[in-house]
Formats: sequence, C-alpha cells, structure tokens
Amino acid sequence: MNTTEIKTPSPSRIFSSLFKADLVIQWRNRRASIMTIIVPIIILISWRDIIDKLGGPFALSSCITIGLIAVGLMGYANTTARDREKGVFQRLRVTPASTTQIMTSRIAVQLVQMAVMTIFVFIAAYFLDHITLSVAGYVLSLIASVLCGAVFLALGLAIVGLISSAETVNAVSRFLYIALVVIGAIGELGVLGNVLEKITLWSPYGTVKTLLLASMTPSVWNSSILVALGVTIVYAGIFSIVGIKWFKWI
Repeated sequence: MNTTEIKTPSPSRIFSSLFKADLVIQWRNRRASIMTIIVPIIILISWRDIIDKLGGPFALSSCITIGLIAVGLMGYANTTARDREKGVFQRLRVTPASTTQIMTSRIAVQLVQMAVMTIFVFIAAYFLDHITLSVAGYVLSLIASVLCGAVFLALGLAIVGLISSAETVNAVSRFLYIALVVIGAIGELGVLGNVLEKITLWSPYGTVKTLLLASMTPSVWNSSILVALGVTIVYAGIFSIVGIKWFKWI
C-alpha cells in the first residue's frame, strides 16, 4: 500500500509566502498607501515659511512623523480590523503558519511602506524645497523612521486588540490620528502654551519627532535624545503588550 508523505514547509518558506502575499494585498490597496506618501509631502510644501525660520530638518522630521502615524493608524490598524472581520485571520490560523509568522509578516510589510514613504519625502524635500542632509543623516533617518514607526504600528495593534468592531477601529484611529497630528504639529511650535508644548514633546509624536530630528543632524545628540529614545521604547513596549494580550483572532 502506497502512502504519500505530506511534508510541512520550512518556517522560512512559510514566512516568505506570507510576506509575498501581504505585499500583493498591499499593492492592490495602493490608493491608501499613496495617500500616506502624499499627505506628508503636501504638508512639507505648505511649510516653506517654517523651513526658512526653523530649518529643513525640523520640517522634514515633522512631516515624516506624520507619515508614520498615518501608516500605523490609518493603514495598519484599519486593514487588520477589516481582515479580522472578514475572517482572514481565522482562515490563516488553519494553515501551517504560526500566529507569530502571520503578524510579523504584516508588520514587516508596513515597515517597508514606512521606509518607502520616508524615501519619497526625502526626494520631494530635495527637489521642491532644496533640503539636503549628509549621507549619515539620510541613512540614520531612514533607520530611525523604520524603528520609530514601530511605535505607531504597536499603537494600531493596541487599538485593534481593545476594539472588536472594524467600524469603531476606523473611527478611533481617525480621531487619534487627527489628535496626534494637529496637537503635535501645533503644540511643538509653542502656539498652544508651554504646558501643551511639554506634553507634546513627551508624547509618542514628540519623542519620535525628536529622534528623527537628531538622526538628521547627528551632531546634536545628547543625553536628552537618549531619554527620548528610552521613552519611545517604553511606548512601543506598552502598546505591544496591550495589543498582543487582548488581540482577538475572530
């Protein structure tokens, strides 16, 4: 009697297949991805007066931070909530892929999108506003944008973990996006008072923006930058713990 042995694919092959599939899905939903690139570029163009007063790196770091928030909240959180509601995760869990591989693949795709968004903002800044950085500034800023972007991906995961309804996730994500962007962008200029300026400085928006600005100008690194780095890591850790602990697969 002949028996056919069924071989389970290796973990690397499973993850590679998941990653490719998630990239294809991201490409099919490219309109949302394009918006996360266009919005920070539009803001960069509209901030030409700020560039003249506060410098290119200041405006550039703010715009990239806004783009990272858009990817984490408007992109990742909403997509994850919709797929869960459609039963995508429930079907994936009966495949050989582990839950860790499923979530890591999706997060990796979003990190790639963050890197692409950052590169496009750099290009737009160079050609439209003539903002240039050193080679080290470009490399460090790209690395920082991917690492700091994990904070907003973790925040998006926390929202999806705490809220079951995709419609409610969409509403909460939009509210938090507007709150972080508007209060962050205006608060850091000191327009809303010293208290709110300090709150903004140590909010997820503020610490990420501080790290991006420091990456663009490596010479300004000091102890306060290291504190911002530590606070950013704490934010990412807390949001991740909440998202993982309360995440519902169905």
